[in-house]
Formats: sequence, C-alpha cells, structure tokens
Amino acid sequence: MMKLLHWLDEHFEELFIGIFSFVMVVVISVQVFMRYVLQDSLPWSEELARYCFIWLVYLGISYGVKKQKHMSVDVLYLALKGKSQAALRIVGNLLFLAFALFGLIYGYQITLKLLTWGQLSPALSLPVGFVYLAGPIGMGLTAIRLIQLIVQQVKILLGKEVPQ
Repeated sequence: MMKLLHWLDEHFEELFIGIFSFVMVVVISVQVFMRYVLQDSLPWSEELARYCFIWLVYLGISYGVKKQKHMSVDVLYLALKGKSQAALRIVGNLLFLAFALFGLIYGYQITLKLLTWGQLSPALSLPVGFVYLAGPIGMGLTAIRLIQLIVQQVKILLGKEVPQ
C-alpha cells in the first residue's frame, strides 16, 4: 500500500497529464485528417480536445508546484540570503495556498451546482459538472503540493534539511 501511495505521490499528475495530452493530440490529428483528407468532420472532437486541455491545465498547476517550475519574479529572492530567503518563499507559498483553497472551495460549490442541474455538453452529452470538476481537483492537488513544499521549506528554515 505504501508503495502505491509513494508512486501516486511521484507520478499522479504526470500520468494524467500524459493521458490528456495523448487524447488531445490524437483527437485533433484525426479531426485534421477527417477535414482535409476525407472532407468530413467529427462533431465531438473539438469539444473533447477542449475538455482534455482544461483538465491538463489544472493538473499542470499542481505539477508545476511539485516540480517548482512556475514562473516567478525572483528579484527579491535573489536580494535575500539564507533564512530570510526561505521565510519569503514560505510566505509566498502560504499566499498561493490561500488562493488554491479559495479555488478548491468555490470550484467545488460551482461544480456541485452544475452536477445537480444536470446540464450536458452539446456534442458529447457529458455532464458539464465533470469538466468543471477539473478546477477543484486541480486546486486540491495544488494545495497538497504546496503543503508538501511548505513543510520542506520550514525544515530548511529550521536547519533540519539541506536545500536541493
């Protein structure tokens, strides 16, 4: 069980980002082939590609936090050294965590309303709430990744862990 949890911690976002990217590329490629070679089109392909992209973006936020690859203005970070720099990073990540929790809570409320209303997407007839579910799931994963990062940064600040 612990191996599974460790594997999910390491690869969850990568797995689903890979799946959504693959589906998106295949569907768009098939649509291009259908339009330009067969002179026909698939009515659902653009909608599926758009929904995959939405999920990819929200999972990508979490993945960016996990890998610490988000763009940032680091002038202030570079001006500071040692514990001051670590403390500023913690404050920045706490603010980001507040935003992620806000997105999680309100995204969940909106998703719940849409699932209750039963609205379906036009081409795929999927519940629209499933598409909106990308927001709270992505923000929830982002919050988890931020908490992991903050714990690591607090350990560095306290001298219990060496910065990577």
